[in-house]
Amino acid sequence: MWFKHLHLYRLHGAAAIPAADLEEALAGQAARTPGSQEARRVGWCPPAGRAGTALLHELQGQRLMTMLRHERLLPAGVVREEVEERSAEIEAREGRKLRRQEKQELKEQVYEELLPRAFVRSQKVDLWWDTRRELIAVNTSSRKRAEEALDLLRETLGSLKVTPLTAQILPMRAMTQWLADEKSRPAALQLGDQVELKAKGDDGVLRARQVDLDSDEIQQLLATGKQASRLAIEVEGRLGYVLHDDLTLKSLRFSDALIDEASETEDDGDAIVRLEADFMLMTQALAEEIERLIDWLGGEANGAAQASA
Repeated sequence: MWFKHLHLYRLHGAAAIPAADLEEALAGQAARTPGSQEARRVGWCPPAGRAGTALLHELQGQRLMTMLRHERLLPAGVVREEVEERSAEIEAREGRKLRRQEKQELKEQVYEELLPRAFVRSQKVDLWWDTRRELIAVNTSSRKRAEEALDLLRETLGSLKVTPLTAQILPMRAMTQWLADEKSRPAALQLGDQVELKAKGDDGVLRARQVDLDSDEIQQLLATGKQASRLAIEVEGRLGYVLHDDLTLKSLRFSDALIDEASETEDDGDAIVRLEADFMLMTQALAEEIERLIDWLGGEANGAAQASA
């Protein structure tokens, strides 16, 4: 199992909770299929899927949990068409126009009737809890889904104080400097081939893929005042990712050397052994890279944001 995207959070003042107690708490919020009148439901499921039953995997202070999200798919257009058809029948039968409140009540009635027949879509979101560094990372491309996973963990534990990870130097400022001045780049940092540039003071956005980021064209755009809001970064021998201006890491790509190292672990066909071996190697590489990235950005911003309970 290899993460694709990471939203990073700093954990504040959390009391240590033993793995056994956490496992029990997770079981109290285990995932289940939503009821006929529930539009969505979230809960915890085994990270190993059908291969295991454990809701928590912990190795050397690294914890892995998985949120399972069920959502009934009921397109707004389907509801609207049914409401319009029923409204027309009532108006024709009674010879009058329905009031706004009556249409709203009809809409609610249609929604309740159609919801149990809607398809259910499932989505899994992995959550990595580094108890040594008091860091939580959520494997999703969506900030909304990451916050949803944190809300579930907060409900599971009773409280959870976290804030998005922040650095002393704004990522946009650092990325723009790295693009503009090759000498400013940290020794281990190599530019990839993707960038997003934003103009100051307006909504103009330019996205480029598979381009030479040291080209004259990119330099000319920077000279006009554009700033980098996303930047592809390669760390030789370890991994690559696209850094966003909110310190999110997306499009993670782990090196062949790291994947090969993981494959050398003997698992005898045991999916749990494979999962845990991959998880340990992956989180070790990610933890080191996150620390290095924060160092490149001048260190973590202390007290920049208040923890939310």
